[in-house]
Amino acid sequence: MERFQATILLGGLLAGLALAAGAQQNQPAAPPPPGQATDQAADPAADVGADRPPVLPNGVDAIPPAPKGTSTIFGGEIKNIDPVRDVLTLAVYGERPMKILFDERTQVYLDGKRIPLHELKREDHASVQTTLDGAAIFAVSIHELSNAPEGEYSGKVVSYDSGSGELTLSSNGSRDPLKVRVAQDASFVRVGQSAFTAMRSGPWDLRSGSLIAIAFGSDNEGRGVTDRITVYAVPGAAFAFSGSIASLNLGLGRLVLVDPRDQKSYEISFDAARTRAARDLHLGESVSVRAEYDGARYMASEITPD
Repeated sequence: MERFQATILLGGLLAGLALAAGAQQNQPAAPPPPGQATDQAADPAADVGADRPPVLPNGVDAIPPAPKGTSTIFGGEIKNIDPVRDVLTLAVYGERPMKILFDERTQVYLDGKRIPLHELKREDHASVQTTLDGAAIFAVSIHELSNAPEGEYSGKVVSYDSGSGELTLSSNGSRDPLKVRVAQDASFVRVGQSAFTAMRSGPWDLRSGSLIAIAFGSDNEGRGVTDRITVYAVPGAAFAFSGSIASLNLGLGRLVLVDPRDQKSYEISFDAARTRAARDLHLGESVSVRAEYDGARYMASEITPD
C-alpha cells in the first residue's frame, strides 16, 4: 500500500514538471539585453526579407532584366550620387538637373572601359543612356570620362562602324584602345608617297589595320569626336622605300630601313627564301625596297642594293 501511494505521488510530480516545461516553451521569449544578438538574428533563414531580391537554387540573385523601351542619351555632369536610394543627379547641358535611378543592371564605363557599379563617382563629363521604368528615369548605361577628350592620336584602326560612326584605334604605346566618333563632315587626307596620295581618301580608308592619325575634341555630351583624319597606309597599298639598313634579322626576316627623304624608320618584313639578295644583306647597306602593306606589316616583294 505504501509503495502504491509513493508511485502515485511520483507520477503526479513528473506530470507537474512536464506541464510546467510545456508552459515555459509556449511563453514568448524575453527580449535580449541591449547589444546582445539573438539566436534568430544569427539564423540566415530569419534574415530573408521582402527587400532582398529572390535567390535562385544555385545561390545567385535573380535580378530582373533592365526595363525595355525607347532610350535617350543625356550628357552632362554627375553632381551627386545617393547609394542608399540608388539615385544620381545629372546636370544636363543647357537643362535643369535631373534625377536618374540606377541599380545592379546599370552598366558603367570609365573612358570606354567597363568598371564595377561601386566605382561610379561624380564626374564632370558623363553620358547616360536612359529609359523609362514606369514613371521614373532609369540609367541603362553610364559612360564617364576622366577628362574631356581633346588632342591628337596616331595608331592603327581596330574597327569602324559606319552606321554609328564609332572608330576604335590602338597604339603600340597604349594598352587601352581609343574610341571616338567620326563626324559626318570629317575631312580625310592621304599623305606620303605620290602613288599612295594619288588615290582619293574617305571613310572607306578606315579599314581594320589602316595607319592613321586624328585630331579630336569633345561633343556636347562629353564624348570624343574627330573631324580631321590623316591616312598613312591602308591594307593592300604599295610602297617604295630606299635608305640604309639600321637593323637586320635574317632569321626572322626583318629589317629596319631609315629613309633619308623623311628621316623616318620603317620596319619591313621579307621572305629570305623568296627574296633575291636577301642573304647578302648587311647592316649599313643602302637598298631599295618594294613592299605592300597588309594591315599588319610592310611585306617586301623586292629588295635590291643601291
